[in-house]
Parts: sequence; C-alpha cells; structure tokens
Amino acid sequence: MKTFNIIQIFILIFVLNSCKEKNGETKFKKPNVIIVITDDQGYGDLGHTGNPIIKTPTLDKFANQSVNLTNYHVGTTCAPTRAGLLTGRNCNRNGVWHTIMGASILNREEVTMANVFQDNGYKTAMFGKWHLGDNHPFAPEDRGFQETFYHGGGGIGQTPDYWNNDYFDDTYFRNGTPEKVEGYCTDIWFDEAMKFIENKKDDNFLCYLSLNAPHGPFNVPQKYYDLYKDETDIMETQKRFYGMITNIDDNFSKLLTKLEDLKIADNTIVIFTTDNGTANGYKYDKKSKRTLGYNVGMRGTKSSEYDGGHRVPFIIRWPDGKLEAGKSLSGLTAHVDILPTLASFAKVEFEPKKEMDGMDISNYLLGKTTSKDRYLVTDTQRVPWPIKGKQSCVMNEAWRLVNGTELYNINEDPGQIINLAEIHPERVIAMNAFYEKWWSSVIAETHFSTIDLGVDSKEVITCHDARTIDYFPPWNQRLIRLGKPMEPATFFVNFTEAGKYRFHLSRWPIESGLALGTEISDERPATLATDARVRGKAMKFKKAYVKIGDQEVSVAVDNTKQAATLELTVPKGKAELLAYFDLQKGGQSNAFYVTVEKIN
Repeated sequence: MKTFNIIQIFILIFVLNSCKEKNGETKFKKPNVIIVITDDQGYGDLGHTGNPIIKTPTLDKFANQSVNLTNYHVGTTCAPTRAGLLTGRNCNRNGVWHTIMGASILNREEVTMANVFQDNGYKTAMFGKWHLGDNHPFAPEDRGFQETFYHGGGGIGQTPDYWNNDYFDDTYFRNGTPEKVEGYCTDIWFDEAMKFIENKKDDNFLCYLSLNAPHGPFNVPQKYYDLYKDETDIMETQKRFYGMITNIDDNFSKLLTKLEDLKIADNTIVIFTTDNGTANGYKYDKKSKRTLGYNVGMRGTKSSEYDGGHRVPFIIRWPDGKLEAGKSLSGLTAHVDILPTLASFAKVEFEPKKEMDGMDISNYLLGKTTSKDRYLVTDTQRVPWPIKGKQSCVMNEAWRLVNGTELYNINEDPGQIINLAEIHPERVIAMNAFYEKWWSSVIAETHFSTIDLGVDSKEVITCHDARTIDYFPPWNQRLIRLGKPMEPATFFVNFTEAGKYRFHLSRWPIESGLALGTEISDERPATLATDARVRGKAMKFKKAYVKIGDQEVSVAVDNTKQAATLELTVPKGKAELLAYFDLQKGGQSNAFYVTVEKIN
C-alpha cells in the first residue's frame, strides 16, 4: 500500500480545494455558446412537432435531449428577429423594423450579444446571414464579432451580395473581404463554424451560426430534392424547401458530433431556433386547390401577426447547466429574452443602458421558477416608418390581442378562429393599455441609421438600402437583371471627413466588370432542384446626377464605361445622398450601385 508523506498530503488537499468554491460547490466554468438560427423555417417544419413528411432526425433527437420552449415568439420577418435576438430589444426600437429600404440596419449605438460576450473574454464569431447592415459601422465585424464569414443583404443573391451568388461555389465576405469558396452554402457555414469551434475549444467562445436556408430561392443539392421527389402531398417548391431543411439537419448532426469529439459538448450551450413563421412549408396550391404542408394548426405564416407568423421552435441543451432533457415549457417567452438569459447562464457582466423588452428566463429554463405573468408585443411593419397598431399582436400567456380588436385564447383555439373580444372586454382594455404605453416608449427611440462614408478609401452602397417611400427597391439580383427603372430615392449617410469625394454610379456591381449599357445573356434554365437565372436586360442612360443637400453635380453618360463618375466637395456630417440617371428613352432611375471614394 502506497504511503503519503506530509508534503504530498498538503499538495493533495490544495488540489482538491482548488476545485471547490468557498461554499463547497464545484468551481463554475463558463460555458461555450452556439446559436443556430434558420431562415423562414416555421414551427411545423420539423418532425418532432408533428410534420409527417419532413426528415429531421437529428433535430428531433436533439429536442429530446433539451429544453423546448413551446410558446416562444419572434418577429414576423427575419431581420427584425435577428436584431431583437442580438440586443434584447424590440426591432422598432433598434432601427430594424423592415428587411430593406434602409430599415434593416441595426442602429450604431445598440449593444449586441457579441459585444457583451467579447467584453467578458469570449472569442466571438458569426457565419452565414447577417442582414443588419452591409456598410460601416454596421457589418458584423463592427458589432463585436471577431471572426466573420457571411453573404451580403438578407439572402444569397440579394442586391448587396456578391454578384451571381446562387448557393453553390459562391463568393462570401470574410471580415468584409470577398473570398471564393467551393460547396453548398449551408455546408460552408457549418464547416466554417466547426473550424472556429475547434480552434477555440480551449477558450470560451460564442458562435452565432445564422443560416440563410431555407429562405428562397429554393436551391438545394439534387440529392436532397430527391428525398422528397415522390411526395404527392407537397408542392415542387416545398420539396426543395424540405430538402434544404434536411440538409440543415445533416449539418447539425456533424456539429454535435464535432462537440463530442472535442469533448466540449457537456459545457456548451447549443440553441436551435428560427426567425419567423414558415415561408413555404404551408401554402395554398392553386393547381390542386389544396393547402399543402403542415403548420401545427396555427393561423398565419411568415409576416403574419397571427401565431403562425411568429411562434417558432426554441430548443436549448446544456448538460453541465442541468437543463432537463426532453422538458417542454409553455410559458410565454421570446427572442428578446435570449441575451439576458445567456448572460446570466455564463455569469458575464451585462448592465443594459437602454430599455429592454426581454428578461432573464434562466431560472425558468432550469425549473427553479414558474413563468412570469407578462405582456409582449410583436408586429409586422415593412413600411418606411413604423405605424402604430399595424399588424400588431399583444401577448399575455395564452391570450393574443390582434390588431387591437381581436382576442384569442390559443390554448382553446390554436387556429385563432373565435374572437373573444366581446366576452372579455376587460382583457381587451388591459392589453390595449399595455400596447399604448409600450408604443409610446418604443416610438420615442425609433430612428434611421446612417451609413458612414470615408472610413475606407471606397465604400459601395446599394439600392437595397435606399429610402423608398411607397414601393420596394430592387432588393435582389433577379430584379437588378430585369432592369426596371427605380424611382430616385435617397440614402442616409454620414461623411466622416470633409473633403472631395468621387461617386461612381453603376447599373451592374463593380465585381461584374460590366459596362453600364450591357445586356447579359448568361441566363440559365431552372432544374428540379434550382431556380432559373434570368437574362440581364440592357438599360441606356443619358445623364448621371449626384445631389447632397443643396449641392448637385451632373455628367453625360458613356454607356460603354462601367460607371458614371462625378466629384463633389462635401462637409463632414450627416446628409441625404441622391444618385440617379436620366434614361435615354425618358424618365429616371436610381443608380443600383454607388461606389463612394474619398480622394483627399
């Protein structure tokens, strides 16, 4: 039998004590955090929520290992949800009440989850879809994420994205610099995330894995379409939509396996959620005259104020944190709760300077408390400036007050068919009173973001972010290709330095190398698994204009050049920038792309 001397005994005691806090508990080790959020996938687009067709075996198994929030709500569209998730504040407060028109840019003074965790020693990264601003100071690398790899705009193939990206073998932005890759977009995002996780396995890390799938266009590898090709109870586009989700499921499996292989699974908080109700999983088919797909009996889909537009899955696993496997919680919760909750779980310092819409629900997730009686609001704006009462939903546990006049109890009536407002007038009054107070607080903070110019030698702004009033700008590259003139609209900008600037007004993006008057004949037919690419229509321009404040310059256009170039000396500070063309056939069109160059 081995004998210990007195020195060895003291060493042993020291080692054991070093593993204990003064109160005798095991020393707390900060968890890693991984958030996987998909785009346009609804509550019913998963196997474990009852969908009889979709194949999501990994996520279904993961749900059984995790806590599931079954009354969890988000914004009704993508950018507003992501803005709320990252800040704990409603989208109408933080500048992101829309997905385009300059209202998808997260106000510069907002503190993000990445800021909070980076300030507390975490390594931070995001991969995939950002959609909270493509220019300074709004890009993800400006907002607390140390490593980034993402596409432009709100989806692959949108106007700010790299030209001709189509989900396969694209060019994405690594910390703002274009980089060509090979592979399918979702595979790329997961691979990049797993590289980051492996590199940071010995550190504390926050990984925001924000997917563009299954948002349209519904482009998917053929083998994933083939999984559903023989299904008769879904439309052709739904077969691709489901295939994109099964591809996510396969990648999620690889991610969980990576955590196990690295031996960090137990102390890593893994979250799976989505950003709004389904966009394509439940639709009316004009051909068969049937509504096809599955929506868990809910009313509404993406962009709806009814539950089908904003009730989504939220699944969270953390074995070391003692989250109970397979537990479902039906208390009212929301995306704005996630930042304060994760900060509490990780025991990081977080003292909000602005009013929060979210709350810390960590004890509720742990089973230490019951859900609190609370009110929450979500709405659909998608307008130049938020409108009071527009497509609003006030929530209080199982109650929903929709548009101020329709009252539903979703426990008794999940399809929101029976309006109970006349039966419960006192509840309508109370919920409207909350909305009135909430709206006054929110609208007092609402303001537009302004894009900084002069930080880099060149900055590209696109019509995706122009302040249109009564129409949507050409927000994706298909619309750019169609070449329909766009009514001139202003950009809100901030010149960081006074001086002379050069403005290059383009019909096509700079990386395309195409001249102003060019027609593109690189169209491509659709396949069973991918959308078509349309021909690029020629536009002919006569004169180009730049107007800033009361200054305006113009120049005759040479349609064989890539851009019309104008110069203007501007003062430092905020301004409205207008950049547009006269067309040879009459009328005007906003420049689709504007490159702003600081020249002295």
